Amino acid sequence: MTGNSTRGLMGRLSRLGAVAVGTALLATACGSGGSGSTVTLTLWQNYGTESNATATTNLINAFEKLHPDIHINDVAQPADNYFALLQAAAISKTGPDLAVMWTGLFTLQYDSYLQNLKSYIPQSDLSDMLGMQWVAPGFNTANGAYVIPLEDQFYIGFYNKSLFTKAGITQVPQNWTQLMTDCAAFKAMGTNCLYYGADTQALGAEFYPYYDLSYLMIGALGVSQWEELYNGQLSWTDPIVEAQLTKWAALHADGYTNSNVISSGDSLIALEKGQTAMIVDGNWDTAALYQSMGSNLGTFVPPYSDTSINGVVQFPGDGYSMTTYSQHKTQAAEFLQFLTTTQAATIIDQSGLIPDLQGSTSSNPVNQDMLNFAAQDGMTPYPMLDNVTQVGVVNEGSKVLPQLLAGQISVSTAAQDLEQAWQALPAGQRSSSWASYTASS
Repeated sequence: MTGNSTRGLMGRLSRLGAVAVGTALLATACGSGGSGSTVTLTLWQNYGTESNATATTNLINAFEKLHPDIHINDVAQPADNYFALLQAAAISKTGPDLAVMWTGLFTLQYDSYLQNLKSYIPQSDLSDMLGMQWVAPGFNTANGAYVIPLEDQFYIGFYNKSLFTKAGITQVPQNWTQLMTDCAAFKAMGTNCLYYGADTQALGAEFYPYYDLSYLMIGALGVSQWEELYNGQLSWTDPIVEAQLTKWAALHADGYTNSNVISSGDSLIALEKGQTAMIVDGNWDTAALYQSMGSNLGTFVPPYSDTSINGVVQFPGDGYSMTTYSQHKTQAAEFLQFLTTTQAATIIDQSGLIPDLQGSTSSNPVNQDMLNFAAQDGMTPYPMLDNVTQVGVVNEGSKVLPQLLAGQISVSTAAQDLEQAWQALPAGQRSSSWASYTASS
């Protein structure tokens, strides 16, 4: 990956033609006061202490060097109620110019106050980014885009190589049978197999279950069937779904997880300290883990499948949006356009993340291994299940799935609760396809 620090305002606008360049420059000058004054933008993010927060800081610093007349005020908001704060601020139009936004149905959920970027950023720059259909109105890139993705994200497994060697296990498990066999070996030597706990994103006090649930559904269903879960053709109480939940719950019942999976400790620390062989998390924590563990850190695809797992969650899970009520849209668009450059991609890579720019690789070997799952190993990329499942269902799953794994409720109760949450959705959120989702109906 090479940077391109000279791809500034003139370089990016040259494709628009002389008239457009002149217009854009005039707008920028007027928006900045035209006499050396500085425009201050406010950016909200909910990244906690993860690498995304570092990347945001570094991107802002680089952008401000290129644009000394624009200052960006980076405001860290709490992760657990971030979207509620953002929505309340949108109603009163007191929120930020730029905001971190999750993709998929989360984007469409909040599209009433997200500015369509179609008239602000050239299509050629939008096309340089991966997965743009998941941030487009109606999931159709011809309609524009609401978000510029920050990174190419993975829900993924991490493992401690030295513990695998100690247990005499020479390769990571590929299916349910191998996973259970390996977990039995770790249990026999007095080592935890899978640890569940909070991570740096701090979405709640307990673990976030959609990292696992995404792979549970990959192991049972194709991508098209995920849309059937969305539109109701496939019930959350279907035997296929319940069978996967049953096998997952057995991990705890058989003593293969930490005893307290609810309100437990930090899963990253448990892996780093050799207290567990494996965790399921996200690649935004790769940098912290790799700094601590080095070559002892490995990555794997959670094998929640009766046959060899053949899908991996690879998705532009988050990025930055411009609000419709921003008073400085020209300047905010400049920052978003900066994210489409190779200079920004280099900064993102150096922050420990995987750039979303087309053709990017990673300087971190563990992140590059993730990229290779699809590029070299032929696995099918899947979206994040929580980003293509209605928010009402996601919220219910966040409550009942940790209870299920802990053995506090049954599989049938958890599945029925998810189905009831789906049944309670407004009609526009139970539509025939993801593309026809409407948040307000």
